[in-house]
Amino acid sequence: MKNLFLFCRAGFEKECAAEIQQRAGELNVGGFVKANNNDAYVVYQCFEEGAADILAKQLPLDSLIFARQMFAASELLADLPENDRIGPIVAALSDVSKAGEVRVETPDTNEAKELSAFCRKFTVPLRQHLKKSGSLLAQENPKRPIIHVCFVGPGRAYVGYSYSNNSSPHFMGIPRLKMAADAPSRSSLKLDEAFGQFVPKEEQEERIRSGMNAVDLGACPGGWTYQLVRRGMFVSAVDNGPMDEKLMETGQVKHYREDGFRFEPQRKNIYWLVCDMVEKPARVAELIEAWAINGWFKEAIFNLKLPMKSRYKEVTAILETMQTILKENGITEFKVQCKHLYHDRDEVTVHLWLRPNTAWN
Repeated sequence: MKNLFLFCRAGFEKECAAEIQQRAGELNVGGFVKANNNDAYVVYQCFEEGAADILAKQLPLDSLIFARQMFAASELLADLPENDRIGPIVAALSDVSKAGEVRVETPDTNEAKELSAFCRKFTVPLRQHLKKSGSLLAQENPKRPIIHVCFVGPGRAYVGYSYSNNSSPHFMGIPRLKMAADAPSRSSLKLDEAFGQFVPKEEQEERIRSGMNAVDLGACPGGWTYQLVRRGMFVSAVDNGPMDEKLMETGQVKHYREDGFRFEPQRKNIYWLVCDMVEKPARVAELIEAWAINGWFKEAIFNLKLPMKSRYKEVTAILETMQTILKENGITEFKVQCKHLYHDRDEVTVHLWLRPNTAWN
């Protein structure tokens, strides 16, 4: 297959396109991008047959900022006949053998989601035909490749596969999170999603546990503090504005009516630092860098508000500068991840883990 299909947020196709063009070049996989505004997907067409497999296998999905999910794909199957959509799809997947799962999806747009009911019904007969052809195993297997069928319009679909060890576990790359009735704001979902994105399930019991100390800069009214509290942490909430009364009643929150850019923690045994302040991204990055250099936290999750133009360029420049500054200040062991999460809007979420190979005391 020559194409790499990437799901992204509608309106961020240019950013996703710029990123895959650069990252594919780093792997010496030549090609060009096909993208339209507000389609919520990008297609990278490789010059060489089979090159998409290299990207699907060797380009870590977690390292991409603007792509939610990706798969090696066929050419667009257009004008699928209403009386036999399955036949052409099964034929296009003839080179795929013994996949462990099939997902029938759509891009994340209102127009495409109108096909969601059809996709659910279509999955059952398609699954049976793929099993008969040998493209799909009789029983689901999470270690085998995943077959993707993405309908981008009525009778129009891209089909292909992703590798289970380099793929989102969620349909369309979107986690289905439920807004808690007692959460102070919808921003709470951003931190909930970020924990799931950046901390593997098998490590969450150790790295997101009860009894930890955390700081929330720009906490008001408490959407992010809520996620820390519900996980049993003790939180220093820093904001000049008011905090949610129910959060304060938990006894796990101490409210500091201060400017988050001037606040200095009294205790230096902080594990998590979180920050969702509406401020220029470079200034927020500088604040996190200062906390890191002072050794005031172990892991941080923070948002960078995106500019109107050159969003991918500015984000990558800020992250590169951060890594340079940390190294110049003697911090050589760290891990940085960045993702445009489903619950993000005009922002990206960054995770910084200092000295990931050392124990936290």
